[in-house]
Amino acid sequence: MNDPTARNRWARFADRFGATASFLCAIHCALLPFLVAVLPALGLGFLADHRYERAFILFATLLALTSLAFGFRRHQRFGAFWFLVPGITLLLAGAMIALDDATNLHATLVAIGGTLVACAHIVNMRLTHGHVHDATCQH
Repeated sequence: MNDPTARNRWARFADRFGATASFLCAIHCALLPFLVAVLPALGLGFLADHRYERAFILFATLLALTSLAFGFRRHQRFGAFWFLVPGITLLLAGAMIALDDATNLHATLVAIGGTLVACAHIVNMRLTHGHVHDATCQH
């Protein structure tokens, strides 16, 4: 990927995808106590499975770290990491809690963590793509 335009498109897509997926994850986790009862009736019981959730957390973590690392190389600012680090910490802490023992705590930790990871993607996107260079630029 030596073409800067292709890299910018990939970075923008990764941040948008990551932010959307993280917000959806946060919503899923906040609604988890309700969903545990409803999803099997809809044939979507796998969405309440802890293994699925852990795989998604791993994927979200890798996507966020990769996306923010590429963004940092471009904008050289740590702003997005202030959201990412606590977000990933909360996601991992929530994933370690057994659903049967503390459903509400689990849901709270992963919902807040997912929201923070989504915010990290948005901050990274703003830092990376916030300024569009055109003929009116003064620099």
